[in-house]
Amino acid sequence: MASSIDCPDRAPRAVSGAARRPSAGPVRLRTGVWLRAVVLVVLAVLTGCGAGSDTGARDDPAATGSTAREHPSATAPAAGAPGAAAGTAQGRPATEATAVIPGLGPRTRAWIPGDTRQVVVVTGRDRNANHSVAVLYRHTGTGWEAGPVWPARNALRGWTDDHWAGDLRSPIGVYSLSDAGGLLPDPGTRLPYDRSDGFAVSGTGFEGEPLEGSFDYVVAIDYNREPGTSPLDLTRPLGADRGGGIWLHVDHDGPTQGCVSLTKQHMRDLLLALDPALHPVVVMGDAASLRE
Repeated sequence: MASSIDCPDRAPRAVSGAARRPSAGPVRLRTGVWLRAVVLVVLAVLTGCGAGSDTGARDDPAATGSTAREHPSATAPAAGAPGAAAGTAQGRPATEATAVIPGLGPRTRAWIPGDTRQVVVVTGRDRNANHSVAVLYRHTGTGWEAGPVWPARNALRGWTDDHWAGDLRSPIGVYSLSDAGGLLPDPGTRLPYDRSDGFAVSGTGFEGEPLEGSFDYVVAIDYNREPGTSPLDLTRPLGADRGGGIWLHVDHDGPTQGCVSLTKQHMRDLLLALDPALHPVVVMGDAASLRE
């Protein structure tokens, strides 16, 4: 792989259990490095997501600070069984709201902040799986309504609740979603959006797939990062060894280094749907962990 940005594909030692522990900063979910030239750093972060690449790997661009509402509720994974989304069929939105989000156990639900009204649930089949599914839930006032079930990918070696840079696993937990960006112009998201050439990436992933375009759209997962900053920001409140640059980004047809990837259209749909006024979070991990 040519670029090694911290992004999801390059699993930096990110404290995947960060969301499970009170963070040493503002009340936010803990979110998930190398420093090179500004562009390389950005590439490093981006490549991190990519997969096995090598250019100045930014461990986890989105994992720079643990500002994802760290809170008792921000410490656990969350998500339902793979493919299971509040009774929805793949690709079709649910027609009825549920009292609780399917697949999330009491501990995971406790980690979700009380004012959160949007939850992206990313669920893997098991700890070592790098294929997963994602569902965006919105609280209607009477219950949680599920959107379509989207196919997703995560880190090469699956999931961990103790993330470290380079472990090639995605951190399990509940993390806030506060900032977005990409190589392409803002599609109209309500999140702060950083359009930058720093999101350009090249090289190939773990399966030889091209990484180009992987960071056309990204949403920073607040694991070991400072919320309110560009996904490209390299600040790592938990330390560089805990990884960072964990993002939601465009799928490149292969596993990532730590990030979660969706198709380009689904990333665009997500960007248009997320609303900071609803305090969105991502609940991510293997199905068994999220049921706790």
